[in-house]
Amino acid sequence: MTKKSRSAGRQSSHRPKKIHTGVNIALLILYAVLSAIALFLMFKYQFLAFRHLNIIVTAGLGFIFLTSAFTILFKKWQTGTSVILVLSSLLSLLLVLGFRSTIGVANKLNETASYSEVEMSVVVPKDSTITDVSQLTSVQAPTDNDSANITALINQIRKEKTVTLATETVSSYQEAYKNIISGSSSAMVMNSAYSALLELSDANYASNIKEIYHYTVKTSKATNKKQPTDANVFNIYISGIDTYGSISTVSRSDVNIILTVNMNTHKILMTTTPRDSYVQIPDRGANQYDKLTHAGIYGVETSEKTLENLYDIPIDYYARINFTSFLNLIDAVGGVTVYNDQAFTSLHGNYQFDVGNVTLNSDKALGFVRERYSLQNGDYDRGENQLKVVQAIINKLTSLSSVSSFSTIISSLESSVQTDMSLDAMMSLANTQLDSKKSFKITSQEVTGTGSTGTLVSYAMPTSSLYMIQLDQTSVSNAAQAIKDTMAGK
Repeated sequence: MTKKSRSAGRQSSHRPKKIHTGVNIALLILYAVLSAIALFLMFKYQFLAFRHLNIIVTAGLGFIFLTSAFTILFKKWQTGTSVILVLSSLLSLLLVLGFRSTIGVANKLNETASYSEVEMSVVVPKDSTITDVSQLTSVQAPTDNDSANITALINQIRKEKTVTLATETVSSYQEAYKNIISGSSSAMVMNSAYSALLELSDANYASNIKEIYHYTVKTSKATNKKQPTDANVFNIYISGIDTYGSISTVSRSDVNIILTVNMNTHKILMTTTPRDSYVQIPDRGANQYDKLTHAGIYGVETSEKTLENLYDIPIDYYARINFTSFLNLIDAVGGVTVYNDQAFTSLHGNYQFDVGNVTLNSDKALGFVRERYSLQNGDYDRGENQLKVVQAIINKLTSLSSVSSFSTIISSLESSVQTDMSLDAMMSLANTQLDSKKSFKITSQEVTGTGSTGTLVSYAMPTSSLYMIQLDQTSVSNAAQAIKDTMAGK
């Protein structure tokens, strides 16, 4: 064989090795980029910052990079290096996707808390010949109580329909409704947050009217709330709603729970205030007395401030929960078990709940937390059942066994919860809990009072005879002190 042919043979055999080396260099660059993004997100947002897991992940990714760079440089174990880099790149990509998904959901929870939506409309009697707002010259509306939303609606009609409607002022939506039904008025403005209130006074409300114009008023909310002095001790207001549409839609608050969390002592105190409690409502409630649930129609911040004033405590965060979709979390964590202390049959689902431990999926839980009519103490007992289910969900979510259902849990939260707690605060709390390996001791309390119908006047529904609870001040004082004691670590 000539010298020239031997040289050509060596070049030919070296060409595949060069190609393989080039492929590995490209894979190493891809791996380095993905790993760098994963590490950036992990440290910026405090992911895996417990039990030194973030340091272990960093060391592992760095070791793979250095080992692969060494084998490529010295052309060792080329095929094995390719396999490792492909698998490691996939792992880094999964980390990036997982982190970004969590960030996206947290941002969505905060974004929906940065604004509120109020469904405003113009309605007429069901049998009215009026089908469009252009046929009207005026509408009745409680401009003294809901001026901002009514003005936004009237302005939108002027802009879209080139129709200027005069507003005839009435004292409440209830008065306006009575007027159009009696025929003394042809049309009224309607705020959907009040619809459930009108249904209390007229079960046929929805079938008696028809909507001829609809507009969603979207209002930005201030987010300048003070942070707690101790990041490990705080109060969260849980506002439970049960409404269709966007989680940002303003509505009554049927569940009102304050979670007092002390991460230092690993104690959580759950304080529930009955929805029918007769309380002083600030801001748009004009500091008048009304049902606690009615505070929600002025926005979640009004409900929050109402409870702050009632118990003389700071509330640091809120989480507004659509109970119907929130209970899907129960399926995500594999069901929950609660103790039922009285037998009853639920209206929703017609489920029979016997005395003793009952295991709930999402639909059974909905029946369990909604029912009040077949319970001995009505709304008080319903409040107790709601606390039991919330406590059971918290126990599941704070246990490591729920980590395997993480993606499903995140998906459920996105559509059912809004909160003003930042991602940084959420991750700090999650890492503290995972780092401690301790379970929470959860206790609950409920304020009590005397219920009556027609003896107390509702600010939102002044002419209706409503059931409301005059709270026992000793009960309120004791509950407030228990909250303060939990915060103090007692």
